[in-house]
Amino acid sequence: MAIHRNCEGIKRRDCLKLGLGALLGGGFVDNLRVRAMAGNESARKTSCILIWLDGGPSHFETFDPKPDAPAEIRGEYKAISTKVPGTFFSENMTRLAAISDKLTIVRSVRHNQNNHGAGNHYMMTGAPTRIPVSCGANVSFHPSMGAVTSLERGSPNGLPPYFSMPSMVKSGGPNFLGARHAPFVVSDDPNEESFRVRDVTIPSGLEDARSLSRRKLRQQLDNLLRFQDRASADPVVGSDENFEQAVSLITSPAAQKALEIHRESESVRDAFGRTAFGQRALLARRLVEADVPFVTLNSGGWDDHSDIFPKFKKRAGTFDPVVATLIEDLEQRGLLETTLVVVMGEFGRTPKITTLSGRSSPGRDHWSKAISVLVAGGGTPPGQIIGATDRTGYTAVENIYAPENLVSSIYLKLGIQPSKILYNRIGRPIHLVSDSRPIAELM
Repeated sequence: MAIHRNCEGIKRRDCLKLGLGALLGGGFVDNLRVRAMAGNESARKTSCILIWLDGGPSHFETFDPKPDAPAEIRGEYKAISTKVPGTFFSENMTRLAAISDKLTIVRSVRHNQNNHGAGNHYMMTGAPTRIPVSCGANVSFHPSMGAVTSLERGSPNGLPPYFSMPSMVKSGGPNFLGARHAPFVVSDDPNEESFRVRDVTIPSGLEDARSLSRRKLRQQLDNLLRFQDRASADPVVGSDENFEQAVSLITSPAAQKALEIHRESESVRDAFGRTAFGQRALLARRLVEADVPFVTLNSGGWDDHSDIFPKFKKRAGTFDPVVATLIEDLEQRGLLETTLVVVMGEFGRTPKITTLSGRSSPGRDHWSKAISVLVAGGGTPPGQIIGATDRTGYTAVENIYAPENLVSSIYLKLGIQPSKILYNRIGRPIHLVSDSRPIAELM
């Protein structure tokens, strides 16, 4: 597995990898409308595929080009027309431009957390950090969207409700919700011929009469009352929950089937591209097809302080066709209406291209005043550009939204009330999202 680092020198790695071993151890009317949506049957069944671009992708080189800006701002790439008249993407986004009528771009998300740790946490949780965060910190003060979805939606068909591939996003953990709601991490490369998800194959003899008898006896013993207080849950109870999750996963035919990517036809696998990212996107589709409510694809290497143009061109050559294929595939299978696809990172990049000492070629630095987010499916009205930045891409200036609004929109589409209050281990109330107003245009 390739390891990507951002400028802070932090490996893009799992904070908590869970294979089987770890498992064992708007206005008033708008608000009424979206609340009703969160309670209906369709919204409850919606899943989310979050494609996380770790490091912070440039909005200029993706979905908010500035062709009329000076050369030191617009960069090397041209703007190209999209399927939606009057809308332009960077030339790197050819396939997505061709299906822009199936997706929506929010160009006006912004915040004030300009380092990776804090920006990552804010976008993954909808909660800003309230205390100073060192630049390289692995921040986890608030449960992530995936962990909250795990809590609210539960396990489908024996599968964990929250997956992350090939690693967990820095702030993608459960925090006080506990390890039970951490992502199940699939770190192996599904593009490999020998791919199999570690530790989920049924061990020899697990289903024989003796093993079944032992599990039945264990279940009977577990019915005995155990001590459990509000401040600190009995660790034995937590261990039992993890054990049952693990057994459910390895004994569920539906779970085994969803993870067997080799069941896909060669033509479908070729369409997604024979790359690790492409096959992980295909596996994500198989998981939501099996009713997994939240899947994250963690794509690293987007921290382009230098060499931005050659690196971006190479990276986009995989990213653009894979995301476009995923959206088209979901639509063809009738899954796009109940699958929300979100593409984002922790922030955008600086308007002015910089060349500093020690850098081999120009790049762009961190910039949280202007962030572009791609949204498709899940009932989102397609073919939109929501909000705008100024003529130089310096800051969002029209229909400005915060991460809270974006995260609230995602929760509502998943059938989760963003105004919900959780309680941490010491009983302190924690707002799921402090500003529960969604982005109205997405609803």
